[in-house]
Amino acid sequence: MTTIQNLVGGEVAMTEEIMMKISEWNEMLTGQASWCSNSDYITSLRIEHGICREFADVVLNEMEVSVSNEKLNTLLQACIEDLNENLQDGLGLGSFIIKPLGKDKVEYITADKFIPIHFDDTGKPDDCMFIQVKRQGTSQYYIRTERHDIRDGNLRIRNKAYKSFSQNTIGMEIPLSFVEEWKNFPENITYKGMTQMDFGYFRTPLKNKIDGSPCGISIFESAIEQIKKADIQGARIDWEFESGERAIHVDERALNTSIKGKKFLERLNKRLYRGFKLDAGKDTELFKEFSPELREEGFINGLEKYYRQIEFAVGLSYGDLSDAQYVEKTATEIKASKSRKYNRVTAIQDKLKVCLEDLVAGLAFYNGLYTSGYEFQCHFNDSILTDEEAERQQDRQDVSMGVMSLTEYRAKWYGETEEEAEKKLPEVNGVME
Repeated sequence: MTTIQNLVGGEVAMTEEIMMKISEWNEMLTGQASWCSNSDYITSLRIEHGICREFADVVLNEMEVSVSNEKLNTLLQACIEDLNENLQDGLGLGSFIIKPLGKDKVEYITADKFIPIHFDDTGKPDDCMFIQVKRQGTSQYYIRTERHDIRDGNLRIRNKAYKSFSQNTIGMEIPLSFVEEWKNFPENITYKGMTQMDFGYFRTPLKNKIDGSPCGISIFESAIEQIKKADIQGARIDWEFESGERAIHVDERALNTSIKGKKFLERLNKRLYRGFKLDAGKDTELFKEFSPELREEGFINGLEKYYRQIEFAVGLSYGDLSDAQYVEKTATEIKASKSRKYNRVTAIQDKLKVCLEDLVAGLAFYNGLYTSGYEFQCHFNDSILTDEEAERQQDRQDVSMGVMSLTEYRAKWYGETEEEAEKKLPEVNGVME
């Protein structure tokens, strides 16, 4: 933490533990988790990416966001065109920031590119530093720090530049003008009357049990061990198929001999035919088939078990990652998993709404509309519950058509066994309306 403390000039809210975790989450998202990068046969199943993508898709499904001011609304709609892919990163790394660049552009900054120095009582950063690194040649590094903080009801922004010959040290401070694209950044400027940060901050709705700080936690942090087991299990499945590949063992007596005395196969599939010195004897077979029985079902069942454990740990519904045909769960458990996902998605949406509202405030500030009285609207449709209600309505139609019994319907939707459901049905079964 020495380098960061030197940049900031004091203590920061982001601890070394969180920084190491962000690096670990980043490696997992890129398929380079330690158990994969240090192995010759384990390849990431990219479960982490699947988790983030599923949550982002559902969170943003039919999201409606607008601003009453026409200019701000146009800017906002353009700024959130890439929200889905950036929300995926934010969920994976625990947080992200959407920061205006002047009047009409924004940049999405992932958790590994900014340093929260201090948080206010609501869990938002009120002192934050952004770091930009430019490399020139093979050994020169230019570093720009941009620090935003709120003090006494004013927004202060400070820029500094450094030159270093190592990516691990700050080096010496230099004028901003040394880098052409940085020459117009102000060294120190204060905006009076701006009582909030000029950007939107999002973090996952998860309690930080790593260091107890308000820093965000990856959406898949609680499932890391299960993800590791799933990747290893996936490698076992690959090996089961590879090692069980059919082959024909050919006795060397059936092989041709080259001029140099080397045995070889003539125009035969070398993947199928393999030369061996089989059992001696003139009456023994020249060919023996190698075709072991595959045990893939047991391995796949094991992988599906890990998928379901991951779904439970992160708050997804059963079947989001796992194959639905392997999910041996009661109707009550399946409904509970959908409710669990709905609650997690709703919590993410609440955090995102605040982030977008603060982004609009930043855009309004840089466009001279901060006090214009604009109104921000953000609505998320309840797609998860809607899907469940549509499924229930379909089941009612199936009962009406006679392709589903009332007993099956009641057992599914009331969380009963078929024996219990049968006893609770009226003596004369009518057709559901």
